[in-house]
Amino acid sequence: MSTPPPPGPPDTPGAPAAQPPAPVCPRHPDRVSYVSCQRCGRPTCPDCQRPAAVGIQCVDCVKEGAKDVPTPRTRFGAPATAASTPYVTYGLIGLCVLVYLGQRTVPGLTRDLSFVGVLAGLEPWRFVTTAFVHSPTSLLHIMFNMYILFAFGPILERTLGPAKFLVSYLLCAVGGSLGVLLLSAPDPGWFTQVVGASGAIFGLLLMYVVLILRTGQVPTSLLVMIGINLALPFFVGGIAWEAHVGGALTGAAIGGLLWLTSAPGRSREAVRRRALIWPALAGVAVLLVSVSVLRILQVLGPQAFAVLG
Repeated sequence: MSTPPPPGPPDTPGAPAAQPPAPVCPRHPDRVSYVSCQRCGRPTCPDCQRPAAVGIQCVDCVKEGAKDVPTPRTRFGAPATAASTPYVTYGLIGLCVLVYLGQRTVPGLTRDLSFVGVLAGLEPWRFVTTAFVHSPTSLLHIMFNMYILFAFGPILERTLGPAKFLVSYLLCAVGGSLGVLLLSAPDPGWFTQVVGASGAIFGLLLMYVVLILRTGQVPTSLLVMIGINLALPFFVGGIAWEAHVGGALTGAAIGGLLWLTSAPGRSREAVRRRALIWPALAGVAVLLVSVSVLRILQVLGPQAFAVLG
């Protein structure tokens, strides 16, 4: 004889069945969401929803998917983000302004940072520091240079990338100082203090012209402005035109090398060519240093590099 099962709890007619918990957003557990991510299927609150080709995705899936998307780059290897902040340009402007204020308050600062040909061998930093000092008695001098840097610096910085832009700027500054060594008469040119970012600025302008030359869209107004400023020293005294020419030639040379070593796209050949940009800039630096040393030795002899006791 079978044993009947033990009696269970009496049925309660009309009792509601147990309900599953409401879905909540993983990033915001206090928010109920009945909308799911099309990629991972998790609930997604309105703050975490991102439009997708079909439906929505959560912010985590969007970030994960972005890792697989290659960053678009310019033909010079810089990230193609037109809205990026040109920190190097703003930093150069800020540094020039700070040095200018220092020139107005610190005695001897202009003398210590300006380029002087006869001191170039013993104090080579002057090749670069001269680009950050300006005439302490002329506000127009620094204002003009900073305006040009503000107008063209961001374009070149976003095109080349911050590091390549900064190195190109400094090389143009050195090229301007070298122009003084090569084009000015040792007496009195090498005994005169040369100040200003004009050499570097003209280098940027000519670099910009060369880079857009292939597009056939070089603004005529830009060429006229460059021509006027190159000719201005012949009509107005006290302007080191040699630095302008030296910086301009250096910038044009850098622009040509950048074109030769650049390529659009992400192909293996394009990446290989862009890898030559840094060696090309290093070659320009070596050339500038070599010519400077040879010129100093030619005019002043080995004693120009002797360390004074």
